[in-house]
Amino acid sequence: MDLALDQDQLPSLHTRHTLLRRLIDVVSMPSSSISSQERSVAGDILLEMLFSASNEERIVASSRLAEKQEAPPRVLRYLASCEISVARHVLEENVGLDDGTLVRVVHGGSIDHRMLVAERKVVPQLVSSAIIERGDFVAVAALLKNRGASICDSAMDALMALSQMHLPLCDLLINRPELTPAHALAMFWWADTETREKIMRRNTADRIELIQRCEDIFALAAADGWSDPVARKTLQLIERRQRNRAAISRSPFDHLEHAIEVAFRDGMEPSTAQEIGYLAGIKPVTIAKILSDKGGEGMAVLCKATGLKRSHLAMLYESVGRPLVQINGDDHPVWHQVREIFEILSTAKAQTTLRYWNWSLSSTFSPQLGSVVDPADTQALNHSIAQRTASLVFNQ
Repeated sequence: MDLALDQDQLPSLHTRHTLLRRLIDVVSMPSSSISSQERSVAGDILLEMLFSASNEERIVASSRLAEKQEAPPRVLRYLASCEISVARHVLEENVGLDDGTLVRVVHGGSIDHRMLVAERKVVPQLVSSAIIERGDFVAVAALLKNRGASICDSAMDALMALSQMHLPLCDLLINRPELTPAHALAMFWWADTETREKIMRRNTADRIELIQRCEDIFALAAADGWSDPVARKTLQLIERRQRNRAAISRSPFDHLEHAIEVAFRDGMEPSTAQEIGYLAGIKPVTIAKILSDKGGEGMAVLCKATGLKRSHLAMLYESVGRPLVQINGDDHPVWHQVREIFEILSTAKAQTTLRYWNWSLSSTFSPQLGSVVDPADTQALNHSIAQRTASLVFNQ
């Protein structure tokens, strides 16, 4: 009985399958052969049939329409949202999928869907942001490897936070063209040794143009008695000198070298660390971050920026209980990296890096990453980049 019923159904299924293929043929026709109105009508009929089609039939439709940019958008949207064996063809090849459709697939599909979207030849900023928002490590990694992907600045902020949870992303982020010095110098604090060296080589600046363009402003500020706090803080980022000469008169140490020598002899006390920070022209929170950092490359930046010699870098490094050599007498690999950073950095670039850290780490910051700043709020605008960096570094 059941067998007879199946045989009776065979002609109708054959008819349905043939009709489906013909509709696919129609919507696949070039614009020179069919009007957009007729294609749209045929697309509506095809979409209705696809709802009741088998998975194999949907795969046929998806593979046939994979390279048909002018295929009806609703048909493409449906196929892209189907299970991955169906969606794969249009997600990999069809350039007619609009941003809205791709974002919908990213949020509503599986990790496999997100991977295919991340690997498309062109991934617009809106779609990239959606992939990053989902936070799937493998999809985000695929996106970062894709040179056809475009990533906006706010999405880069989110990637910075994500890279703290998935450290291998740091090595991919360092190669992205969208990475700014602000992002790189924030990421430095949780990046591995190799990535830190890349950051120091690629994402530091010497401020030559800034210094030349603003040189006369220092005299104006001095004539005003440095009364404008915004101008004073900005000029501190630009000026040539790094050490705080005014701090020497209030310090128990004769100079910065003396403070480091005492720390080396007696061990690094909190009060000594704070004085080293003052003499170096940085805030307590900045020197604390540098001295407690897992790697030690920050100490190389500090010493190069303040004009200290290699011998004082070694003293500072040992004063916090870090070895210069291994048991077998060879240089300790971490110390070797710290010394390498000291050698490759120019004084000007080290100063820029140290001042940026001091500016961002010592700013009042909001724990809400990427919050919108009111254009009317001048103070918030002045500190928004610093807040963003501080939020990234402190909320590890």
